[in-house]
Amino acid sequence: MARVAFIGLGTMGYPIAGHIAKAGHHVTVFNRTKAKARKWTSEYSGSLANTPAEAARNAEFIFSCVGNDDDLRSVVYGESGILSTIKKNSIFCDHTTASANVAREINSKVSSKDIGFLDSPVSGGQSGAENGTLTVMMGGQLSHFEAVKHIVGTYAQAVTLMGEIGAGQLTKMVNQICIAGLLQGLSEGLAFAQKAKLDPKLVLKVVSKGAAQSWQMENRGNTMVDDKFNFGFAVKWMRKDLEIALSESKSNGSLLPITSLVDQFYAEIVEMGGEKWDTSSLVKRLTR
Repeated sequence: MARVAFIGLGTMGYPIAGHIAKAGHHVTVFNRTKAKARKWTSEYSGSLANTPAEAARNAEFIFSCVGNDDDLRSVVYGESGILSTIKKNSIFCDHTTASANVAREINSKVSSKDIGFLDSPVSGGQSGAENGTLTVMMGGQLSHFEAVKHIVGTYAQAVTLMGEIGAGQLTKMVNQICIAGLLQGLSEGLAFAQKAKLDPKLVLKVVSKGAAQSWQMENRGNTMVDDKFNFGFAVKWMRKDLEIALSESKSNGSLLPITSLVDQFYAEIVEMGGEKWDTSSLVKRLTR
């Protein structure tokens, strides 16, 4: 069994680290809010570290799942960052949804110390993390991917190497672009059904059996009708992800007109007090 460090016990990181521990690996965790780390160690077998550096000191594999580019830099660099203690030939697997640029930046730093790096954002939400059914998209070297795949498999149903460093993050951008468009379409369809005096849940039951079917329809359609949004992936995090995608599109010359529009719609949701609502709350703009 491997010695693993896990940094960041948020909505996703907490259950992911739990799956790794339940698989028999020795996990040392770090979280900025120490109470959350204590709770984790009381629930799972593992150790608590006071800094990322302490967590990484004897680890063969280091995982992180934090908020954004700057959060990621904060756990990598400096006296308390993992770079100060990480072992030669260990592998650093980052599950943060961040920019491709920060992935390349960190890879350049860690590779100079003979450390492997994989940018490895995930999809599947909180339920996927809790049920161990995430999809993980990775960027990096094949040898590093093969070395870490057995651990990632403890909490993922699909683990795919997409290409070189940054490819994992670029693939996650595609994922979020698609979700934004799907949710806006689903929101408009449900609002239309209500205005047409149709039973929206019956409509969902019917159209989900045809070409309109999607994960969002299956998992969020009924809760959208019920006006329930206090769960799932928060709007504030979706806006962060869309900002990353929109910024990347300016660099690679791609056109994202619908994504830009949906990002503006999410800004309206935030103004309504919904920054912590699930992303499916887009429908509230249309049913007020």
